[in-house]
Amino acid sequence: MTQKEASLKYMNDFGSISSMEAFSDLGITRLAAVVFDLKKEGCKITSTPEEVTNRYGKKVVFSRYTVVSN
Repeated sequence: MTQKEASLKYMNDFGSISSMEAFSDLGITRLAAVVFDLKKEGCKITSTPEEVTNRYGKKVVFSRYTVVSN
């Protein structure tokens, strides 16, 4: 299974994916590049920013990707 196929399956199975989930669950280190390629192939994927506080008390923002259903 390719990284694109694995990412799409993950989003369909779990609703969305973040870069941390992609790394820990799928071994994908550059999720944004995979999503870029999927979009070029015609997949409709939205990006939603999420904000959390890291272990040092700093706010960090990351993207959560979701496949848009027609």
